Amino acid sequence: MGSVDGHEQALLSNHNHEHHDQQYELENILSNTTLPVQTRLRKALWIESKYLFFLAAPAVVVYLINYVMSMSTQIFSGHLGNLELAAASLGNTGIQIFAYGLMLGMGSAVETLCGQAFGAKKFEMLGIYLQRSTVLLSLTGVVLTVIYVFSGPILVFLGQAPNIASAAALFVYGLIPQIFAYAVNFPIQKFLQAQSLVAPSAYISAATLVLHLFLSWLVVYKVGLGLLGASLVLSISWWIIVIGQFVYILKSEKCKNTWQGFSWEAFTGLPEFFKLSAASAVMLCLETWYFQILVLLAGLLPHPELALDSLSICTTVSGWVFMISVGFNAAASVRVSNELGARNPRSASFSVVVVTAMSFIISVIAAVVVLALRDVISYVFTEGEEVAAAVSDLCPLLALSLVLNGIQPVLSGVAVGCGWQSFVAYVNVACYYGVGIPLGAVLGFYFKFGAKGIWLGMLGGTTMQTIILIWVTFRTDWNKEVEEAGKRLKEWENMKEPLLLN
Repeated sequence: MGSVDGHEQALLSNHNHEHHDQQYELENILSNTTLPVQTRLRKALWIESKYLFFLAAPAVVVYLINYVMSMSTQIFSGHLGNLELAAASLGNTGIQIFAYGLMLGMGSAVETLCGQAFGAKKFEMLGIYLQRSTVLLSLTGVVLTVIYVFSGPILVFLGQAPNIASAAALFVYGLIPQIFAYAVNFPIQKFLQAQSLVAPSAYISAATLVLHLFLSWLVVYKVGLGLLGASLVLSISWWIIVIGQFVYILKSEKCKNTWQGFSWEAFTGLPEFFKLSAASAVMLCLETWYFQILVLLAGLLPHPELALDSLSICTTVSGWVFMISVGFNAAASVRVSNELGARNPRSASFSVVVVTAMSFIISVIAAVVVLALRDVISYVFTEGEEVAAAVSDLCPLLALSLVLNGIQPVLSGVAVGCGWQSFVAYVNVACYYGVGIPLGAVLGFYFKFGAKGIWLGMLGGTTMQTIILIWVTFRTDWNKEVEEAGKRLKEWENMKEPLLLN
């Protein structure tokens, strides 16, 4: 890497040490029994709120922009014709969401390890984890490419019309480069998040969105590349985000200690890293697939069009509000992993309470807004009065879902921060697939509650999962979690030992 003089080295580590001084400040305030309880809480709440704002707000922006980029590609495709709209929707929700969920889930292994390593000041390990995850996700990308290549026959096998399936396959071919952009993007994103560097990703994503809209218009309408052009532009936009973030890592003084160049150590300990990544992926994918299965169930109801329209409007509204919870999920995971790595049990525990309370309050406000607008909310999407009545009928359940979604993703973020992915994966299987889907099917079909029955089943599964996560999180021995984090970091650091003998 070349030598760095003492003065420059001090500058390089300034960001990291400043961050840690603040972390210990929070732990010191919470441990200071000479201060009155109210004063302690007020000071600690102010420090924690600042942390969360600077972490959660840019994270929400990043996830929203990702969402808007895919949506805009769908809209550009839709203006080519109805077949193109159906093909882009099927390619996006049927195939691309599957890859997105899998890659994002696997990338969250980096969140646990990088967060705890940064808290423990083992800065050089962050770059190793970033590279290890990229190698693993790229290998997964090769497998996903095979699925993308055969997406046409797969969609026909799943019962889609051959003309829509072949148009969707054309759209999906253009998304193949996007798979490998995911493979690099998610580890980079988590690497930066672990260091509380979330704003750069937000700025890069916002600039890319503007470029994406211009390129989509140019390629789809002016050059006339149609569906394939629309999806290729989406892939290119994702690569622009990846390159932008990587250039930031190379150039920023704040990453000089955590990124120390490419290393062969990235190829060590891959089987163990795969286990943690697979547990993370299962945890997230089970949730994503759950909603896809519910939409498929709605399509089997006696009046499928009405059921699908009303359910898709409600899930779209839920999806937008969910982006806020995802931002808090990222913030919770960073805060908890950093504090555990820094051996600050009180700060970790306090952070969990504050982030959960904040997300809950915001989701309650969103739920009240939805209830107030229940009779008119559907007109944003469609003119039909019958759909408006069906959506209005579902809104109380939607409001309840929003409240639960204010708690559940945040606690999942805490689980990632602690490294409990395997446990949460088991909870998700039991609650979603053991309770939610069977209950939804029974209420929807046997008791003839239709879309409302399916939604009630989903709520049953989510409620059960939320209660379990609350129970486990608030009974956690944080001193024990600090020790576990220390052990985990030692184990992962030791995986590079054999290579040092060469």
